[in-house]
Amino acid sequence: MKKLLTIAILFLASANVFADTRNLDSLKSQLQLTKNDSLKGGIYQAIATQYLQYDTIKHSGVKRYYQDEALNYTMLALHNYSYYDDTLGMRTCFDYLSKVYQSQGKLAQAKWFVLQSNKISRDRKDIDGIVNSLVRLSSVKMSNKDYKLAMRDLNEALVLSTKNKLTKLEALVQKNYAYLYNRMGDTEKGDLASKRASELNDQVLTEDQLRSTAMAATPDTAKVKVVLKKKVAVSTTAKKMNKLNAAKRYASL
Repeated sequence: MKKLLTIAILFLASANVFADTRNLDSLKSQLQLTKNDSLKGGIYQAIATQYLQYDTIKHSGVKRYYQDEALNYTMLALHNYSYYDDTLGMRTCFDYLSKVYQSQGKLAQAKWFVLQSNKISRDRKDIDGIVNSLVRLSSVKMSNKDYKLAMRDLNEALVLSTKNKLTKLEALVQKNYAYLYNRMGDTEKGDLASKRASELNDQVLTEDQLRSTAMAATPDTAKVKVVLKKKVAVSTTAKKMNKLNAAKRYASL
């Protein structure tokens, strides 16, 4: 009976990740067929991305397996990216590793990897990347109850996001302020931060809708070019016909 119950649990857990399994099989087949070593890093990363969806898995054994496989394939991708000096690929791998280690409660490792991601973003002067890594760093520090240090990271992230008018990222920062204040027991400030995050997200949504409406109202450039070409062609043909008719009239005289 116990064995049947275990099988049933595993079946339900596997049913939740059936679509992922098909994607994984396809990616692993692609990996075996890839001979160019420089292309393998992206495939390793894609496989790791599938395994990173462990948050949707309820069964602890299956979730742990997905986490371990995510670490395994991310490390393979990291070594490949490092060999070819692909810093963006390396940064993504550092983000993946930080996520898994934080999920496993290995906060020292999680912090180290997110710091590597942050360094790459700073070296590249990538403001979006810096803000994202600061938010992740604050999350790791919250997990470790280093609330003052987490606040410092969020403060820097807020300055960068507001200064550079990155509304979507500012909303993310405010959302994490809410998490932090609630953990510190200051629910009033937590509610204010949560409200501000919602306002910013609404602003982003409105701006996206206005942008989409404007794009829909703008004539398709390619279609306009085709119409103009047709008009030019008709005009040219008409001119030629007029010249030909004029020549015929002169000839008849």
